[in-house]
Amino acid sequence: MTNSPVRAFLRSLFRRKLVLVAALVLLVAFALALFAPWLSPFDPGAMRVVRRLRPPNELNWFGTDELGRDIFSRIIWGARASLGIGFAVVLISVGTGAALGLVAGYFKRLDAAIMRLVDALMALPDILLAIFLVAVLGASAGNVILALSIVYTPRVVRVIRASTLVVRELPFVEAARSIGVSTPRILAVHLLPNIASPVLVQATFIFAYAVLAEAGLSFLGAGVPPEVPTWGTMIASGQQYADDAFWLVGFPGLAIVFVALSLQIVGDGLRDMLDPRLRKAL
Repeated sequence: MTNSPVRAFLRSLFRRKLVLVAALVLLVAFALALFAPWLSPFDPGAMRVVRRLRPPNELNWFGTDELGRDIFSRIIWGARASLGIGFAVVLISVGTGAALGLVAGYFKRLDAAIMRLVDALMALPDILLAIFLVAVLGASAGNVILALSIVYTPRVVRVIRASTLVVRELPFVEAARSIGVSTPRILAVHLLPNIASPVLVQATFIFAYAVLAEAGLSFLGAGVPPEVPTWGTMIASGQQYADDAFWLVGFPGLAIVFVALSLQIVGDGLRDMLDPRLRKAL
């Protein structure tokens, strides 16, 4: 019976059919990314020039690109790269943002310094800051992850700080202080679990933003190297043939749209379920 609260939460979350459909789309996308070596019908980098720019057919379900590479196989491997980058960005930005947000919200002396840095980073447009950082660091998957993590960490810091400012004044935190509980234990045991809900919701939104940003950077040539199959690099390489071969940009574009939209819908569903006021309205 220990799983009953989890089951009840999932039933409530997936009561909305749109959220359930979005979760299934994400499940399929992650399954394709995880099992890409076994599900991909062709080597994503194998060139067959004699079959270049073939429309969708029984052999190549999504057609072939300008070098005869199978689009369906490249989309599967692109899911591994794009979702992998997005997941890494979420881990780094949420972990770093949660730590800085807790410190800023709990220690008044450090609040001003941390928040001035956060305000400075958020004053710059996300994509421009990411392009600048990748240009300085160099184009690679690791540097794209680092750049996007720096871009999205301030969002998490602001959310966590705001929640911490409220929770730190609650009676149970005051009681922990009065009996001499150490500050690290208060932060880890008493504060962090009580602000986990906004962190979870923010993580889904950052995941969607990171997938879109990675595609944008790769399309502009400031992301991962062109030889790495991501949805953004596929659109960038196929744009010059898009008038005659719509499938070069159409299928990768649809993959980006479906995944990003599904992440946003699931994030909205989580927000509605975890916010008591919105949950009552449902």
